[in-house]
Amino acid sequence: MTTNAAWGGDQLDLEAYLARIGYEGDRRPTLETLRALHAAHLSSIGFENLEIVVGRPVLLDLESLQAKMVKQGRGGYCYEQNLLYAAALDRLGFRISGLCARTRMGERRIRPATHALLKVQLDGEDWITDVGFGAEGLLEPLPLRDGVESHQGEWAFGLVHEKETETETAPETWVLRTRHADDWFDLYAFGTERRFPVDYVVFNHYISTHPRSPFTGQMVVQRPSRDLRRTLIGREYAVTRPDGTREAREVSPQELPDLLATEFGITLSAADAQAVVTFHER
Repeated sequence: MTTNAAWGGDQLDLEAYLARIGYEGDRRPTLETLRALHAAHLSSIGFENLEIVVGRPVLLDLESLQAKMVKQGRGGYCYEQNLLYAAALDRLGFRISGLCARTRMGERRIRPATHALLKVQLDGEDWITDVGFGAEGLLEPLPLRDGVESHQGEWAFGLVHEKETETETAPETWVLRTRHADDWFDLYAFGTERRFPVDYVVFNHYISTHPRSPFTGQMVVQRPSRDLRRTLIGREYAVTRPDGTREAREVSPQELPDLLATEFGITLSAADAQAVVTFHER
């Protein structure tokens, strides 16, 4: 199988990755395989920024990503998740491109383009696939088509092709949305300019170090499923349901390691567990 050196598929321990996500299905580069891989990865590897919390740099080389997310039972945020996933897709023969998005989360103000996602070309059609957006992210790939809507579990997602506006000046802007109880809710806006792992290294430096980044001052852990969205922001653990109801509670620092394991599937070493507790005792 020919791989693209940019995505590092030839460096991936494919058997270990597939075992980590519990995937035993077809390995041909088809839409069915893409859907199954997306779902398996998402259900097995949690979204988290704990490297920042415990005081380590976020490393994006494939060896580090495999050591952390495959061997150690950890999770990661968008660059980590989608780069590991991209290496697997590349190794399996999918035609992939990197993209970058501006997070909206219901707002139209211009934020920096710092979210990574992937585009896959299959049988002449483009699909977006993204395992790194956290609790409100896609559960399955979505065709890159204006007006498309998709019901994934109990959630609905849609894509709209936005024309140039006063707030977005890119010549081509796509918006990923999810349906909340009252209306559609914009998640992020993206263009189709190709991005590469080296671009994500630059973006990652900002996200993991800048004081205005949402990931540098607090723990952010999230996990979507087909009927629930779980979040742990700082010490607030919350569960959101498709009808918009939300249950939240404050978690003591000592509870955090067990909660990370049971609700988010994130395994911490003893040293990292203590570092997380200490961080939240301050």
